[in-house]
Amino acid sequence: MMSSQSSINSLQVDSLTCVRDDRLLFEGLSFSLQAGSVLQIAGPNGCGKTSFLKILAGLLLSESGSIYWCGTSVLKDSFSFRNALTYLGHAPGIKLALSPYDNLLWLCAINKLERKDKIDAALKRVGLDGYEHLPCYQLSAGQRRRVTLARLLLDDSPLWVLDEPFSSIDKEGVQFLEGCIAEKAKSGGIIVLTTHHSLNIPGLTVECLQIDQINVSGPAGSELTSSEAGDSGHGDLSHGRDQD
Repeated sequence: MMSSQSSINSLQVDSLTCVRDDRLLFEGLSFSLQAGSVLQIAGPNGCGKTSFLKILAGLLLSESGSIYWCGTSVLKDSFSFRNALTYLGHAPGIKLALSPYDNLLWLCAINKLERKDKIDAALKRVGLDGYEHLPCYQLSAGQRRRVTLARLLLDDSPLWVLDEPFSSIDKEGVQFLEGCIAEKAKSGGIIVLTTHHSLNIPGLTVECLQIDQINVSGPAGSELTSSEAGDSGHGDLSHGRDQD
């Protein structure tokens, strides 16, 4: 059940336009999400999915448009927005010279999270029991990704922005991550992600924004598709134009 505080979480993107290397990736992209929403950004390689997530996370500038968190422009209160956000990109985002345990200890320290006593349990839950004190350069790509996923167990950010989080993980890792996403949504969080993985999380509506279907020759109407029965009505999406 969502708390009264988590139920006010909201994310709004208004008329966002992205240009990279003089190439229009998308234009007029708009949507709004409420607490408990999961939005999958879909489309072929090169259509602007990662660029959009980086704009959302504050790592790239958009050509135009606005982003609002809980009704406030992220430009006006970037500090609060960054504190509310967890971004996981293509790279694992860990230090290879450190062990899984020390990586999570470091992440807790820089994010001021009082979770030190939960690190061992988090690593065990992602299947790294017995590997927690090995340097990460000795781990496989899948194991390194599991270190990143363990971070989600220590994280209390209400907004997750995840770029291909299912890459380099096995079936058990997929089930674990789907469980994390479901748990975050049910607690009132918002998740925006890209993935080629077919999301099938029982009891959870996953909304989809298909970027490659946006018509570059003229304005497009709203297009929102949802998976899983029992649409929750959490989000409203519309988008303008895009080119491949």
